[in-house]
Amino acid sequence: MTDLSETPAKKSNIDSAYIEGDERTLRPELLDLSLVERMPTPTGWRMLVLPYTGQGVTSGGIALTKETLDREALATVVAYVVKVGPLCYGDKTKYGDKPWCKEKDWVLIGRYSGARFKLEDGAEVRMINDDEVIGTILNPDDIVSFR
Repeated sequence: MTDLSETPAKKSNIDSAYIEGDERTLRPELLDLSLVERMPTPTGWRMLVLPYTGQGVTSGGIALTKETLDREALATVVAYVVKVGPLCYGDKTKYGDKPWCKEKDWVLIGRYSGARFKLEDGAEVRMINDDEVIGTILNPDDIVSFR
């Protein structure tokens, strides 16, 4: 019988985009390109976003459990734009001449926006409409979602 306490936990591909250390920080540029290519491609005016789960360690040094990080991802209002559909921000009368955001931007979205689904490694992504973006932000840690 295998002793589960000695079996290392499988690290997901999305987890590899997080830098471990004093703080658990998402580094989107570390996402495996094949993983991004395997993600669903948005159609029409939709975009694929990756909800921000926040830091893995509090400012006081307490390591957060996976359950807590998953709850934060569910309640978050910050997301990373992974892909945009071909018609995103195409309506010039509604959006003007410039899109509200682009791929690789951090955006603010409504807490319950979009269709949520999990990838094979358990990471959650959302498919949202282009008009569900509330704003953009440089640092996702500037917004406190539920803590």
